[in-house]
Amino acid sequence: MGFILMYDITNEESFNAIKTYSWDNAQVLLVGNKCDMEDERVVSSDRGRQLAEHLGFEFFEASAKDNINVKQTFERLVDIICEKMSESLDTSDPAVTGAKQGPQLADQQAPPHQDCAC
Repeated sequence: MGFILMYDITNEESFNAIKTYSWDNAQVLLVGNKCDMEDERVVSSDRGRQLAEHLGFEFFEASAKDNINVKQTFERLVDIICEKMSESLDTSDPAVTGAKQGPQLADQQAPPHQDCAC
């Protein structure tokens, strides 16, 4: 499970509204949006980075309007989710990895029926 926790760099309240919740089983990126509006910025990149570090998240700044770091943000989130999934796979559990646990239906051909008229 993954989340993009986003705030508006031109709105202090949106930054202050970010709460510390338990994100134990989720992969989260913190994203400062509207980085194209540098002249209206009220939340510095450093504050965003510090909050992300405090929460244990990766940090991006993006602009949906100008398509800055949008693709990279989503790609990184997918990478983090995939990394976490591969770490959590227990290779000793055949049910998880798909390893065979004994004879499978495809392993042996059934003997032909001699007295069947089909």
